[in-house]
Order: sequence, then C-alpha cells, then structure tokens
Amino acid sequence: MDGYVWWYVDALSDDEQYGLTLIALLGSVFSPYYAWARQRGGADPLDHCALNVALYGRQGKRWAMTERGRAALQRDRTNLVIGPSHVRWEGDTLVIDIDEIGAPIPSRLRGRVRVHPTGINGRDFALDAAGRHRWWPIAPLARVEVTFSHPRLNWKGSGYLDSNRGSEPLEYAFKGWDWSRTELKHEAAILYDTRARDGQGACLALRFDANAEIDTFAPPPRAPLPTTSVWRIARGIQCEAGNQPRVIATLEDTPFYARSVVETRLLGQRTTSVHESLCLDRFSTPWVKMLLPFRMPRVKH
Repeated sequence: MDGYVWWYVDALSDDEQYGLTLIALLGSVFSPYYAWARQRGGADPLDHCALNVALYGRQGKRWAMTERGRAALQRDRTNLVIGPSHVRWEGDTLVIDIDEIGAPIPSRLRGRVRVHPTGINGRDFALDAAGRHRWWPIAPLARVEVTFSHPRLNWKGSGYLDSNRGSEPLEYAFKGWDWSRTELKHEAAILYDTRARDGQGACLALRFDANAEIDTFAPPPRAPLPTTSVWRIARGIQCEAGNQPRVIATLEDTPFYARSVVETRLLGQRTTSVHESLCLDRFSTPWVKMLLPFRMPRVKH
C-alpha cells in the first residue's frame, strides 16, 4: 500500500527559449497528504494522484500540481485520466491533454503535448539493492510538439520519456540522487547517480541509439555544481575529467529538489543536459511537508 508509479516527460525547444516537464503520478511520492496518510496506516496510493505541469519560457514559469483522489482516476492499458487531464497512446505517439489550474497563484494551464519516440526501450533497471525501486527509460530520444491555448504557446523540440515505480516510499531507500539526460549527435546518454541509505544504490551510465538500443559506458567522475540560490540544494553532475560543467539555467529551486539545464562534456561532445538533484533527507523533514500544500493543493474530486 506504500507504492508509487510515475511517468515523466521533459522537453527543450529547438530555439532554446522554452522547456517543459510533465509528470503523471499515482501514489504521488512527494505528496505530504500521502505521507500523512501512511502515518495513520492503510494509505491507498491511488487516492493520491496528480499531473504535474511545469512550463518554462519567455513569459516566466507556470506550475500546476493538484492532487486528486481515487474517484478522479481512470486507467487502462493505453489511457490514464487524472481529473480533467488525459494521457494516452495513439499508436506510437504519447498524447497528453492538459487542463489544470496553476499554484500558488491560480492560472489556467490548458494545452496538448505530443511525444514522438524515435524508439522504445523495453528494459528497466533496479535503483536499489533490494529491487524495490525501478526505473524504465522508455524513450531516451523523442520529438515533442507543444500547443497551449493558456498560456498561448506553440513550439517543437527534443524530448525524453521515462517511468519510475516502487513498493515503498523513496525516502526509505535513498538519501537522494543526481540524474541527467543528454541528447548527443544521433544518440542519448543518461546518468543516474543514487545515494542509497545502505550504500548499495545504482550508479548508471547508459547510452542509447536512435532505436533505443542500450550500451553502457564507464561513469565519468563527479563534478560539483553551485548550490541553488534560494534553498541551497547541493548539485553535482558526472562529466569528462578536466571539464567544468556550467549551469545555464535553474528551472526549479525548491526545498528538496532542483531541476537545471547544464552545459557539460560527455562522450567526447560538448552537450546540454537536463539535470535534477533530489534531497530526500530534506523532503522528510516536517517543515518541508508543511510548506508543500501551498504548491500542491488537494481537491476531493
């Protein structure tokens, strides 16, 4: 009853002016309501679902993450409906219809995102020694079309799709992690550097061709990045020895999580990476959970 699954999409526009992240969550791992329900015993993960939407660009940042209960959830093999939003497969294309209200300042986010994978990977990976947490890089390379009426947006770019699932809360197994995905010439590279509580977490360095065929490579050495300016989240990324990565933009600076765009060097190429740093020790503190409802409201339907 303490499990979770999420599906994650990110994309950067071809002109480098826009970006987005979408996360459909069942058993929302960062929900204070789910954490409080577990403390009371018998928490139902399907009673804690949400579609997280984050838009970045010239008009500033828009964010929505409204948690909903089981009554707002419908799902089958190719469809996932969470409240007014709908995620579905149409052939080989993932279509996300978004109709959400932003927070903390209410504003409508309404639009459609179409994700066109160049190939689908069928292999997933354990992130912990016990195998309770698994990660599936579904489409390491994709083209993404973004069309929104609220706010008015229309762009195309490179993207990525993955999924994580687990049978216990993330903070039970991990102190945190750094993750990044990089689009290279005709291929993609993904680095996953976990900090497990038992010291046996995964350190993955994977490369994928356009058909999503996998090859591994030796994880590069870790290089520090500046801590975030507001919440002082520690960040680091693996890159080729002798090269200093550079943060181009900090997209999210929260009490326990940072999302960034980082310029780095990997596999002989100068690249731009979408990067995240997660501090689950910080997330586990009561004061952080008290702050989260301001950004993650919950509705009953």
